[in-house]
Amino acid sequence: MISKDTLTPLRTIFGYLLAISAVVILVSYTIIQARLLLVGPEIIITNELSQIQNQRHIMVEGEARNIAYLTLNGRRIYTDRQGSFSEELVLENGYTIMTLRAADRYGRETKIEKNFVFIPASLSLIN
Repeated sequence: MISKDTLTPLRTIFGYLLAISAVVILVSYTIIQARLLLVGPEIIITNELSQIQNQRHIMVEGEARNIAYLTLNGRRIYTDRQGSFSEELVLENGYTIMTLRAADRYGRETKIEKNFVFIPASLSLIN
């Protein structure tokens, strides 16, 4: 038969193990949720576009993560629930700079700049 004096240290050890387990689970959950805060905003362009274009209208497609807003050349664009975006960019004659800028709710920003040269198809046939 097991006496009460034998069970008391076991209960104490079990209580400590339970408390330590709860703390480990809480800290792990906090770290997993905080990783998004630590990473900051991200922009990924999924379709690689050539620098030299012979079409005036091109589609810029990609994904944005951990963002509060996203802009393309200063104009706000929107993502779907998965963070994907698809936006048309109209190229000017000659040289155009595309700037994708994203910010999170804490003010951290990231941006991608890409340069394009628009050469109409009629001119590219002459060369």
